[in-house]
Amino acid sequence: MTDTISRLRIAVGQLNPIVGDVAGNRQLALDAWTEARDAGADLLVLTELFLSGYPPEDLVLKPSFQETCRHAAEGLAADTKDGPAIIVGSPWRDGDMLHNSVLLLDGGEVQAVRHKVELPNYGVFDERRVFQPGPLPGPVDFRGMRIGMPICEDIWIEDVAECLLETGAEFLISPNGSPYWLNKADERVQVVVSRIVETGLPILYANQFGGQDELVFDGGSFAIHADRTLAFQMPQFQTDLAVADWRKTDGNWRCVEGPGAELPDGNQANWLACVIGLRDYVEKNRFPGVVLGLSGGIDSAICAAISVDALGKDRVHCIMLPYRYTSDDSLKDAADCADALGVKYDIVPIEQAVQGLGAIVNPLFEGYREDVTEENIQSRIRGTALMAVSNKFGSMVVTTGNKSEVSVGYATLYGDMNGGFNPIKDLYKTEVYRLSAWRNDNHLATFKGPKGIVIPTNIIEKAPTAELREGQTDQDSLPPYDDLDTILNALVEDEKSVTEIVAMGYEEAVVRRVEHLLYIAEYKRRQSAPGVKITRRNFGRDRRYPITNRYRDA
Repeated sequence: MTDTISRLRIAVGQLNPIVGDVAGNRQLALDAWTEARDAGADLLVLTELFLSGYPPEDLVLKPSFQETCRHAAEGLAADTKDGPAIIVGSPWRDGDMLHNSVLLLDGGEVQAVRHKVELPNYGVFDERRVFQPGPLPGPVDFRGMRIGMPICEDIWIEDVAECLLETGAEFLISPNGSPYWLNKADERVQVVVSRIVETGLPILYANQFGGQDELVFDGGSFAIHADRTLAFQMPQFQTDLAVADWRKTDGNWRCVEGPGAELPDGNQANWLACVIGLRDYVEKNRFPGVVLGLSGGIDSAICAAISVDALGKDRVHCIMLPYRYTSDDSLKDAADCADALGVKYDIVPIEQAVQGLGAIVNPLFEGYREDVTEENIQSRIRGTALMAVSNKFGSMVVTTGNKSEVSVGYATLYGDMNGGFNPIKDLYKTEVYRLSAWRNDNHLATFKGPKGIVIPTNIIEKAPTAELREGQTDQDSLPPYDDLDTILNALVEDEKSVTEIVAMGYEEAVVRRVEHLLYIAEYKRRQSAPGVKITRRNFGRDRRYPITNRYRDA
């Protein structure tokens, strides 16, 4: 081993591990190592908890799982003794303490282990539940070079980076499992720049890619020089293994050659997140395809388009389930959408089923006028029909409620809320319209769906309606969606009070009604399918309000 090193070729793998597939993740790492070796790399950097998959949640508390991960790490070290070293994340038990750790594998052995110090316990993160924090770390020796390895959240605080500087680190490499939300890439850069200002050290930020339940990891790995200039940038929303050459000159490490990917804008990023989240949920849970109700409305149309972009037309089955209130326009629009996407499309009228169920329950309702009860019967018949198709053929039901409707309870439990996954669960209605228009004008090589208009223009332009009674539209009982979404953003994302929202220019009665609807729909959301996280505060992991809750703003 030399005393010093002045040249370093680093390969960064932003790959797509699967939680619990330790053998598969080990093989994924080995394949990346082989590619890095063939590219002449000295070091391969993989991401946080790569061998277990991230986040493993309570699975990591299982002793046999911990041992499996440890054996995989030791086996990977032995398999890669001749070639580049590997930085890789794994659960690691040290005595009675279970840690979220990063390992340096070199020369056939686990040469060094460092534990995560700052365990996040907010939003989607719950690491204090399963891990114990490690001590403030020092750098590891790598062939005469002193590398600090802060893990994910450790780079978001000052203490860890400062400790690494004080103990002799000359380069920081940070393995991450950082999930996507809108504008997250900019936030990461700002955090890294802050640490560079404090330490004067270059930082390489390696991030995971892929979908895991409601989380999407967007990759976008990058490095920034000590002078705060961009060293390299890897792409978002795709697997990638990139090699960058670094040189040490006048005591400073600089990247002399590396990737320079361009990052997508907000609309493209949100669409890709929805596509990848749905695709990986279907693929990793081994569903052969998906089925969904295609109503002729905007929500089911965008879900159909996302499904085809994710899986291809041959794995998407759309079903129109008309009743007496279904308009001719809806029938035509649904057929046009299915035709544009090229999917299998069936029409299954539900009149007989609705009337049959009515015959059973109507004697109990004698003397009562028709109301939302009868409307919900229609929705629940549709949900039951879709679940029957799912049971028969194994395809997963895609549920199609947007965040605006889920917020205020305008979705039917055991009806249109039936399903295994919802790609638009965290998209407000106005965003659904915006992304639909964007998709009609844009197509990427990674999309499995066709180019051109895939969501008929009439679907985007017509007034939204559930068509559960004659002449019904959503705006009969809700504020215009522009207003509703602004109020909901204030209540949900920003936790603003009624008084603060009224000061924004909205009528107090309207704001209080929206707040009331938001609170009383919590029981529905607790029973809803998982869906892709897009905003800072999705329903589920991020926002955990009590179901029984009498609080209202005074």
